[in-house]
Amino acid sequence: MGGRGEERDERLDALPSVGRLIAKAAVTSLGRPGASGGLPVRSVSVAHVRQPVGRLAAYDRLCGFTLRDRVPPTWLHVLTFPLQAHLMAARDFPFPLAGLVHVTNDMTLRRPVELREELLLRVRTRNLAAHKRGVTFDMLGEASVGGEVVWTGVSNYLATGASGEGLPEASGGSGVRIDEPDADDRALWRLPPDLGRRYAGVSGDANPIHLSPLTSRLFGFPRPIIHGMWTHARALAQLDARLPDAYRVQVRFTRPIMLPAAVTFAAETADAPWFVVRSREGRAHLIGRVSEPDAA
Repeated sequence: MGGRGEERDERLDALPSVGRLIAKAAVTSLGRPGASGGLPVRSVSVAHVRQPVGRLAAYDRLCGFTLRDRVPPTWLHVLTFPLQAHLMAARDFPFPLAGLVHVTNDMTLRRPVELREELLLRVRTRNLAAHKRGVTFDMLGEASVGGEVVWTGVSNYLATGASGEGLPEASGGSGVRIDEPDADDRALWRLPPDLGRRYAGVSGDANPIHLSPLTSRLFGFPRPIIHGMWTHARALAQLDARLPDAYRVQVRFTRPIMLPAAVTFAAETADAPWFVVRSREGRAHLIGRVSEPDAA
């Protein structure tokens, strides 16, 4: 039930608008078949993607990266996310987009990616699995330059409440099993109430749960929550001076951060560090690790 037949590649002329796709998905959310419908047997791609310099600079500043010609690996996730949304908003996708939970992210930067490089971006779906809270699936992203794959990313999502009858059991989110490191807090981050709106402006991810108390309450959150991928990016920016040219980074999103907030960051000091973002009370919001590109 993870998809049937030969995969076809749907090619777009440009990256789509995430905001329009979220609106489209809301209109078409009723009547989706759930896991029994399987995942779409296709990928979606966009060629000749040139990176927007001003938007990238704003992203770097908001996430804490140093401005330079090399792009952060989390930025490549931002570029592929509209293709994820395109697949999830399509009528043949089995789950409503609203309510999907980003559980883990596993990305590999195979070499530094320069701002000037033209990219081919592709996303596909895989790995329907039963979970104790519903059904999980993976979105597989890929960025290539001149036929060379320079970055890959796997986002594992949970469709809460969906029936996983007949599916294999989830293996921890595409194999991402991360325990909280025993590390002391090293930095305090203060997150303002408008951070979700600001990140939506640079990332394009305008999910209502991030934008205001009014819109977040529609989805059960008393206050807006910051995007998990902002927290992921901010953690990498904190580690930036210690990161090699090529690496794999895996994170588990354990608890949403409601805005405004004050959270702490801690990391081990080994060459392949583990890191954690915690509340002031010590509860983990994000746990991650950095390893060699081909590490299991």
